[in-house]
Amino acid sequence: MDKGLILIVEDEPRIAEILEAYLAREGFRTVTAASGDLALSHHAMLSPDLVLLDVHIPRLDGFEVLARIRQEANTPVIMVTALAEDIDRLSGLRLGADDYVVKPFNPQEVVARVNAVLRRSRAAGASRTLRFAPVEVDLDAHVAFVDAGTSRQPLALTLSEFRIVAYMIRRPTHAFGRADILDACLPENDALAKTVDTHVANLRRKFETAGVPGLFQAVRGVGYRFAVPK
Repeated sequence: MDKGLILIVEDEPRIAEILEAYLAREGFRTVTAASGDLALSHHAMLSPDLVLLDVHIPRLDGFEVLARIRQEANTPVIMVTALAEDIDRLSGLRLGADDYVVKPFNPQEVVARVNAVLRRSRAAGASRTLRFAPVEVDLDAHVAFVDAGTSRQPLALTLSEFRIVAYMIRRPTHAFGRADILDACLPENDALAKTVDTHVANLRRKFETAGVPGLFQAVRGVGYRFAVPK
């Protein structure tokens, strides 16, 4: 079961590995960043469902990363810290964080907090349906549809294909690199870039058969975009 993508921002490799393992066991995909600038890059490119954000990281601390995320998106963020002065700042959650945890922590508690924050954010009205006419993606039902005007035709997609569609339709005219698609959609596999080419070719064929040609166009030197800007 794919419960979403979690961005773990942590510069201590052992802690990041533990969080990855516990979240994967719960059904989450994960991607990690060991610095603030890389965290912002991953957030912009991968659109994670939630960010686990350590306060004390190199090249932009967690508070600055949180502030910049909040300028662009409402992605749920759980802050992680070990210092009392940070806890004082976070206790009121005045900075836009959704929750916080204190080191040393129980990884199971962190997973429970992640689940709770995601439930709250989705219940508060976060859209679980993505649309780019005539394509609709239902994230809860894990189904992609093509709107034929009088009916909606479900597409028979593999899990990897569904992940790619759900990822790219969020920014339909953006040119995604193959490496970005691999990191966001196939992180548990030792996949090569050519794996993305195969999945995209299959997706293009399935959408064309459903009456929607022209999607998943190649961008020379970059990768693919879902649709051409109009």
